[in-house]
Amino acid sequence: MDFIVGLPRSRHGNDAIWVITDRLTKVAHFIPVKTTHTTQKLASLYLSRIVCLHGVPKTIISDRGTQFISRFWDHLQQALGTQLAFSTAYHPQTDGQTERVNQILEDMLRACVLTYGTSWEESLPYAEFAYNNSYQASLQMAPFEALYGRRCRTPLNWSETGDSRIFGPDMLKEVEENFKLIRDRLKTAQSRLKSYYDQKHRGVSFEPGEFVYLRVSPMRGLQRFKIKGKLAPRFIGPFCIVARRGTVAYMLDLPEELSNVHDVFHISQLRKCVSNPEKQVSHENIEVQPDLTYREHPIKILEESERRTRQKTIKFFRVQWINHTESEATWERDDFLRTEHPHLFEDQLKSRGRDFS
Repeated sequence: MDFIVGLPRSRHGNDAIWVITDRLTKVAHFIPVKTTHTTQKLASLYLSRIVCLHGVPKTIISDRGTQFISRFWDHLQQALGTQLAFSTAYHPQTDGQTERVNQILEDMLRACVLTYGTSWEESLPYAEFAYNNSYQASLQMAPFEALYGRRCRTPLNWSETGDSRIFGPDMLKEVEENFKLIRDRLKTAQSRLKSYYDQKHRGVSFEPGEFVYLRVSPMRGLQRFKIKGKLAPRFIGPFCIVARRGTVAYMLDLPEELSNVHDVFHISQLRKCVSNPEKQVSHENIEVQPDLTYREHPIKILEESERRTRQKTIKFFRVQWINHTESEATWERDDFLRTEHPHLFEDQLKSRGRDFS
């Protein structure tokens, strides 16, 4: 279950859509609602639109919206014998199927809103019918056929190719035209989403002996990787691949500091190392102050320069900071460095034997 909000207010006052998808048959229901609906009103719609058609589900997956975490909704599902499961920001794939349906529906509605304006709610049943009767690659059939065991039979010849010949009221012809429009936009939306997936999809594989970086950003690693929240790097390593485990998992040669971490990782957590594998990305803690800041200091002077004005000459130094590479070096004033970091010039005098005064 999920909500699509932010739509223009329809003639009936609805400004959101309640999307409910069956995980097995992929059948989806699009229910127009108001964002101001109470949980009691949503429960009434749930019983009349879902339970009456499909019965009581065993599990409901949703986000942690206020409608789904209310006491009334929790007590209602407990009485019906339904278990509630909530997705989190660290496991968004839990509710990924509904999110994919939402993307397709939003693409269709975006075009419908541009065409129909505030009457988008009238085209919503056609969008639901078009989605449930469209071919699904994962099912090898349409969701309607997976649910009822047969193809949808309609007097409008929607499943046939070519121009249909309808002999009936004008309303049937109008419905057929609306369905053709929705079906074409559904194909366009599916093609667009497929192109987005193809752009980001990486058909990569690794061999034992190669070096890869390990992704640690999705993991709350205070116990596993000893890294703190937002200051944690996205990748650490590189680490050598020891062996392959299955088709999409690899065993890594982790250092002793990570001995308490399981050494087999999914391929989605790895990135190939194309630079010097001897250059390690540190996974040690950064000394964070109570106000969530940390101190940095320059460690090396790379270049020097002068800027002449009408009255004086200002000297600048390009310095490299700790926890940063040379490409991230910055230009700082001479007086600032001598006041805040006098040790830098002492180290430079000892190492280079140069006088910067």
